[in-house]
Amino acid sequence: MKKDLPENIVKDVAIAVVLESSSPEHKNWKVYLLNLKEEAIETVLISSKGYGAKNGIQVKTSTLRHSLGRVSAKEYAGIELIDEQVLGLTNEYWLSFYIGEQIFDKKFIFLPESIVDSNLSRIPLLNMPGVMIS
Repeated sequence: MKKDLPENIVKDVAIAVVLESSSPEHKNWKVYLLNLKEEAIETVLISSKGYGAKNGIQVKTSTLRHSLGRVSAKEYAGIELIDEQVLGLTNEYWLSFYIGEQIFDKKFIFLPESIVDSNLSRIPLLNMPGVMIS
C-alpha cells in the first residue's frame, strides 16, 4: 500500500534556468540541476516537457529524457538548452535519483512567464543569473 512506502522528501536539490549569455537580439538559456547536498546523488534521471497556450493555441513540446548519472555533493550538471520561445509555456522537469538504496523523485514546474528579467537572482554554485526552484 502507498501508506506503507517511506516518504522520501527531496531537499537540497534544485533546478535552475540560467541566463548563459545575451545580446540585444537574443538570450541564451540553459537548465541545470544543482546538488546542494553534502552527499552525491546517483542514477539521476530527468524528463522535461513544456505545455500551455501560445498565441491562443494550445501547444505541447516533445518530452525529453536526460540521464545524468552521478552528481557529486555541492556540484551541478547541465540538463538542456532551452529556447526563448518556450519560456512563455509551463516548463516541467521530473527528477528522480538514488541515495544509497533509496529512490527520490520530485516535479519542478516553472510557470508561464516566470523566467523573466525581474525574477532573476544569483544562482548558487553557478554564480550566474537565473530562476531557481528547490
